[in-house]
Amino acid sequence: MTDVLDQTTALDQLRKMTTVVADTGEVAAVKKYQPVDCTTNPSLVFGALKDPASEALVAKEIEAGRKAGKTPEEVTETLTVAVGAELTKLVPGRVSTEVDACLSFDTAASVDRARAIVADYAARGIGRDRILIKLASTWEGIRAAEILQGEGIDCNLTLLFSMAQAAACADAGAFLISPFVGRITDWHKKAEGVEGYAPEEDPGVKSVRAIYDYYKSNDIETVVMGASFRNTGQIKALAGCDNLTISPKLLDELAADNTDLPRALSPDMASGVPPVKLDEAAFRWDMNADAMATEKLAEGIRNFDADHQKLIKMITTLLNQGA
Repeated sequence: MTDVLDQTTALDQLRKMTTVVADTGEVAAVKKYQPVDCTTNPSLVFGALKDPASEALVAKEIEAGRKAGKTPEEVTETLTVAVGAELTKLVPGRVSTEVDACLSFDTAASVDRARAIVADYAARGIGRDRILIKLASTWEGIRAAEILQGEGIDCNLTLLFSMAQAAACADAGAFLISPFVGRITDWHKKAEGVEGYAPEEDPGVKSVRAIYDYYKSNDIETVVMGASFRNTGQIKALAGCDNLTISPKLLDELAADNTDLPRALSPDMASGVPPVKLDEAAFRWDMNADAMATEKLAEGIRNFDADHQKLIKMITTLLNQGA
């Protein structure tokens, strides 16, 4: 048995088999945990606005926007990229930057917005190899990713709750997908009237394991990044997954945990499940048949948009303060 004094933390052990991504846009948290990659969304950018470490950055972008006569929406877009640009200085890997949730059902508009994000990063001296464009895993979002991937712009498909979404993302050549563990579990807990699940029986964990198995069985290069965790048990049950994006609170818990962490996922464990090809009709039918995926995707888009609108409102207030 391993001597407790010689054991590394669960977080240290996890990092040896999985790329750990920080689910935060706060500079102080990124400096503390030193993840390989970072992921952002409107709520995380909103949090960065309250982060003392980002105060000068925010003030600079607000003043520049005011002088240029930009709208609150335009300043919100540039500030989001500015926060992402700052994060690229702190991580060796990539920073995901989200296309507005309100564009989730508009392929052309999503592509245009993604190109604008890439151009804004380029103007700040940051190449596309340092960023991922984050899109909702709607049929339209997946089609936008297919176009962008063809242009050499790597994409992160988020709000992913089903095998249909995962298979379609793979067919589109998406660089990375973010299946949401906790939100799947939340839905099933409510539907089944239970308080929780053992990690091995957790519906969110089982969903990601099935997607991982499908990808590895079919030599799909798309990165699987588990997201939206409710507890460290879910994280441990997915140890070995390509990437895991974890909140600061759960990173703290893993860093304070000195128990052994066995590998749960490995390409060598692939079961050989056959590939599935989905056209639009089949994709929409499979999504319609999956109440959980349909409801959580719609809810996620609504919530991301609400956070975006809240961010715009706060930017409007900051712009008016200096008017």
